[in-house]
Amino acid sequence: MRPACLRRFLPATLKEVPASFQPSNGHWIGVAARTTVFAYNKAKVTPDKLPKSLLDLADPSWKGRWGAAPAGADFQAIVSALLELKGEAVTSSWLKALKANSTVYRGNGAAMTGVNVGEVEGAIIYHYYYFGDQAKTGENSGNVALYYFRNGDPGAFVSISGAGVLASSKHQAEAQAFVAWVAGKGGQEILRTGDSYEYAVGNGAESSPRLEPLAKLQAPKIDPANLNSKKVTQLMTDAGLL
Repeated sequence: MRPACLRRFLPATLKEVPASFQPSNGHWIGVAARTTVFAYNKAKVTPDKLPKSLLDLADPSWKGRWGAAPAGADFQAIVSALLELKGEAVTSSWLKALKANSTVYRGNGAAMTGVNVGEVEGAIIYHYYYFGDQAKTGENSGNVALYYFRNGDPGAFVSISGAGVLASSKHQAEAQAFVAWVAGKGGQEILRTGDSYEYAVGNGAESSPRLEPLAKLQAPKIDPANLNSKKVTQLMTDAGLL
């Protein structure tokens, strides 16, 4: 959504969340987050053979061994982070390798299931698909483990779920108050105790104890305002992924 469509938040609301979880333009605010992970089949690949970087999956040695769901907006956010961190040439090359090397799935859940049944050795997904399945029956993740790239790698990208207030809204005060609640203690506590398994991002907020702590993810530092979905769509279309 274009920033011009959104009303800037009140300073008190912005203070509910660290600056790293909101864009520098102040037009929206993060209320939850998810980390990129490499889900792998424990019977097919050992930890010492895992890719050290997201970029390693472009190597021909990984051809036919991994999967992704590139059509989803959530995956495109990962590509947008790669573009911001490594530039257009590296991103374009990686996307072409994705087209050549990977198995395409329709959604993160399907990709994880593909890993679980051994169709592929691993897949790029977001963490909460695994934890959500584990909290239920585990039938789609029993053979799966998660690998965290860390070290500021593009594969350690943390994507933010944000909330904004439309500039055209006739209920500005109510909308601002609601977002302040979601970003504050009340809304963030639901993330800790609920079954979404997304990360709480508010100041002092705690996430589910089942999750790898946010502080240990070593995510790359990216201003969300710089993420470019239009360019990503173009590059992915050029690579034959969309």
